Amino acid sequence: MANRGKTLDKQVHCIKDLERLGSSKMPKAYRAQDCKNTDNGCSEYYNEGAMDLITLRENESAYNRYMIRPRVLRNLSTIDTSTTIVGCKVKFPFGFSPTAMQTLAHPDGEEGTSKACANFNTLMGLSNYATKNLEQVIAHSKGNPYVMQMSLLKNKAAMIQVIKRADAAGFKALFVTLDVPYLGRRLNEYRNNFGVPKGMEYPNLFPGVDVTNLEDGDESMAYDNSLEWPDIVPFIRQYTNMQIWGKGIYTAADAELAIKYGFDGIIISNHGGRQLDSVPASLDVLREIAPVAKGKIPIAVDGGIRRGTDIFKALALGADFCLAGRPAIWGLAVCLLSSFFSQFHQSHKVASLTDWFQYDGQKGVELALNLLYDEFKTCMALAGCKNVSEIQKEHVSLLLPDGRLLKL
Repeated sequence: MANRGKTLDKQVHCIKDLERLGSSKMPKAYRAQDCKNTDNGCSEYYNEGAMDLITLRENESAYNRYMIRPRVLRNLSTIDTSTTIVGCKVKFPFGFSPTAMQTLAHPDGEEGTSKACANFNTLMGLSNYATKNLEQVIAHSKGNPYVMQMSLLKNKAAMIQVIKRADAAGFKALFVTLDVPYLGRRLNEYRNNFGVPKGMEYPNLFPGVDVTNLEDGDESMAYDNSLEWPDIVPFIRQYTNMQIWGKGIYTAADAELAIKYGFDGIIISNHGGRQLDSVPASLDVLREIAPVAKGKIPIAVDGGIRRGTDIFKALALGADFCLAGRPAIWGLAVCLLSSFFSQFHQSHKVASLTDWFQYDGQKGVELALNLLYDEFKTCMALAGCKNVSEIQKEHVSLLLPDGRLLKL
């Protein structure tokens, strides 16, 4: 077609393309060992979920249950996708969730993700279990909203030093993980005998501690499962004035408790389907929480975002912004050469997107952001919204099993 818009990349046209290509580039140690290719549904460490993967799949499929209801003749000469996250203006209402051990996907790891988020003017969440120093990561931030994830551990000294370092480095908020009193059962880690490389450390949380043995780790690395609502914010507030967000809120009752006990924001999240299987999709839970929390506390929704239309639907149902973790991993991984480990020293010839990118993980993460942004902006325009505040519940309907649309 003569008027067809240009694609952002010749091979990768959407996040699903990025997932397929990025997954195929990952080292075999992080893919199912009995898998001949990544197109047959095999689960990798990054792509897996808990138990039977019910929630993992629901997180994505839930977005297909909501249909967009566009408006027309709305003067769309200017489309403003910007919004505010943790007090900072960002390009669009999306950021990357904290995702552990990113150097398993690409040597640049969290620094590649950081550079991409900074250039794109959006949020980055850094995991406690990152493989790069938090000071290194935020050095690239350019003042954008970077947040530090905080696990609730028995080792309070480890937590305190991370809080103080994150505060001093300029992080805007802490995302406190509330849904991991125990680690969920991820069967593919057993089936694939997953393990981290020898010598890997978590330099922010446990510098110098050997984390190679995941089953019999140091007791100081254990989660504190004795904590209750009154314990969290007062403890953290002793050491920082950063915003404190609760990650893992999953019922209206807990959203109300988060407001009561002084959290600055809530993140509706099921840990990417990696904790408790058979819980509802994050998007469906948003419909329960938004009526009691909207306007009282900022709401983010995490999990299953693969399209710009997904972001639009989540905002229409009451989210202030969206988070996802895996697209950053796929973006990093897509930048590895197919023959990176064995042949890079022999040739620098460019044959494909991944060859062109060579070492630079930042480029793949930027591609992920650009894909989501372009889709989101297009969706806004075609739905008749010239700015984010115009995205309302009237713009979506629930698709019922019998094919009827339910007005929300």
